[in-house]
Amino acid sequence: MMKAVVIGGGLAGTEAALQLAKQGIKVDLYEMRPKKTTGAHKTEKLAEFVCSNSLGSYDVTNASGLLKKEMSLLGSYLIKAAFESSVPAGAALAIDRELFSAKITNLIEENPNINLIREEITEIPTEPAIIASGPLTSEPLAEKIKEFCSQEHLHFFDAIAPIVEKDSINFDIAFYASRYDKGEASYINCPFDKEQYENFYKILTTAEKIELKDFEKDAKFFESCLPIEVLASRGEDTLRFGPMKPVGLVDKRTGKQNYAVVQLRQDNLSASMYNLVGFQTNLKWGAQKELVHSIPGLENANILRYGVMHRNTFINSPKILNKFLQCKKRKDLFFAGQITGTEGYTESIATGMYAGINLAKYLKNENFLELPDITMLGALTSYISFEEHKHFQPVNSNWGIVKPLEADKKIKKNKKLKNELLAKRSIEYLETIVEHK
Repeated sequence: MMKAVVIGGGLAGTEAALQLAKQGIKVDLYEMRPKKTTGAHKTEKLAEFVCSNSLGSYDVTNASGLLKKEMSLLGSYLIKAAFESSVPAGAALAIDRELFSAKITNLIEENPNINLIREEITEIPTEPAIIASGPLTSEPLAEKIKEFCSQEHLHFFDAIAPIVEKDSINFDIAFYASRYDKGEASYINCPFDKEQYENFYKILTTAEKIELKDFEKDAKFFESCLPIEVLASRGEDTLRFGPMKPVGLVDKRTGKQNYAVVQLRQDNLSASMYNLVGFQTNLKWGAQKELVHSIPGLENANILRYGVMHRNTFINSPKILNKFLQCKKRKDLFFAGQITGTEGYTESIATGMYAGINLAKYLKNENFLELPDITMLGALTSYISFEEHKHFQPVNSNWGIVKPLEADKKIKKNKKLKNELLAKRSIEYLETIVEHK
């Protein structure tokens, strides 16, 4: 009987384990929680969403949406569970995080080919393995990975947004809408006039922050998940052109054009909890409370979870991995998830799926599933394994990494049409692969 080890019970690790088990391979899946916590996770369940509860758009003309479609075609377990656990969020796939984690935990625990071991693993296994220990890899294992890779780890910060109770929101001020009325009006919006925004900005830029630990002080922020106070430090109007952009969000009761808007997104299936979109923060909790209560409509908001910030760790993948997520120096060892330098929930699941599929093929002496860079997943794994990177940084799925169309200038200038054609090309290619499996 073929066997493999998967380290990490997060999004990438659980998807990888399920893919291996599907191929009849016995899996030892190691998860250190609840015996050892990360500081960011709140439960002992597998595949816990730590930051936002959104996986981004499911529209295939969006890069993240195309990646989801590709994963569905290739048989991702977690994407299927995400749609089954979804909550209203316009064109985004947002989930009830507790329901989702419970579904995945049950899938793992009930699978006869998976042995879930609740222990910290501090050595790289000698048997075939996938390391999907995540951006919060424990220090002992991180040191072993660094020794194995002969490369320094790179560090950046990830930050978590606060969550408030819906029943404590003042709907005399707040209103439901999606930007430009696209999709269902599923976001709660808190509007600012100029004076209110200036007061909010003053509180934010003078608020006390949590002091970083010594080992975190030299780490780097990931540009697309910056704490709101870091964004605010770039100028008074930065937030108004970023997470607090008012364009396309009008309260139909007043018809007023707002100076700035804070959006809240549903966080659980019962719609009792909403998170503040783009409000990742490292402010002290007292300062967070003052800031949240300065937002019109949230004057008396009950804060169910405060924002926190933590260090994320990833390997220098271009020097260590090939495009199949296989180690160059040890063929039976694969990496998956955010530790590879792919950033985002969807990307974590996708790389877990891809590593699981390809380790199974390696063990069966079959050809790897090779995805070209006309697919989003193929482009993503090609990007993180591109040896010529001089300054490798984490990356999300995006159209810039996909092979361009051989098309005329009119199509290239029409962004929507171009994305539709790029998505069509990828989907048709993958449908052909699935048909011939």
